Amino acid sequence: MNLAELGAFLKSRRDRIRPPDVGLPSGPRRRVPGLRRDEVAQLAGASVDYYIELERGGGAQPSEQMLAALARALRLTLDERNHLYYLAGRPVPPSGSSASHVHPGMLDLLDRLAGTPARVITDLHVVLFQNPLAAALLGPAPAETGPRASFVYRWFTDPASRAIYPPEDHDRHAQNFVADLRAAVARRGGRDEEANWMVGDLQRRSREFTELWERHDVAVRRLDTKRIVHPSLGVIDVNCLNLLNEDGRQRLLWFSPVPGTDAVEKLELLAVLGTQNLVPNAD
Repeated sequence: MNLAELGAFLKSRRDRIRPPDVGLPSGPRRRVPGLRRDEVAQLAGASVDYYIELERGGGAQPSEQMLAALARALRLTLDERNHLYYLAGRPVPPSGSSASHVHPGMLDLLDRLAGTPARVITDLHVVLFQNPLAAALLGPAPAETGPRASFVYRWFTDPASRAIYPPEDHDRHAQNFVADLRAAVARRGGRDEEANWMVGDLQRRSREFTELWERHDVAVRRLDTKRIVHPSLGVIDVNCLNLLNEDGRQRLLWFSPVPGTDAVEKLELLAVLGTQNLVPNAD
């Protein structure tokens, strides 16, 4: 652990980023060439005082979750992300985990979808990052970590998670989730601990999952039309589009209104409502 070097590294990465690079207004007058410390804290979900302490190297020891948030806020490359973890004395997260590195290019695309609900998830359906409109439509990312943060896992273990979709659509979504999960598990290989634990625990806890898993259906989800239930706006018809990265372990999702429906008006209202009266998180 080298907290002084960690602080210097964070400052050097902060100085190189322009506000528009991360979806922030540049403003008429700025004293620093890159982001201000309060802006990094905002992007990472930390208090300003805490982030200042990190840059000073004054004793704050960031958690793995905070390091992941800082890496995304500062648009670090994979090598830079790993260096950040080494300086903090933390183990580098395995690929595909909830603290996975999100490629800066994928985050850049998400920033350019400011008027569209969009998020980055893993192949196990764990939310890595999302914009405010996605949080307003689908809810905040769950507090759990690891496989328990997966929406597929919660779909079969927490009945409340299904409130995001109309009951008559539940069977179709359950089938699609399991077929997509089977493709992800095979792609990861037989020794992936996270995927194996998730499948094993779901087989123990859910008869529905076990029956669907034993069908051996497989289909990677790339495009789907969904009906999202919002407590204030009612049912919103959206097209859910997926962009997968090179190894298929992460995907960028964005939600567009279905033509011929009132979804355009409802998504415009959603931007006004923000994160009030959120429904359970889904994808």
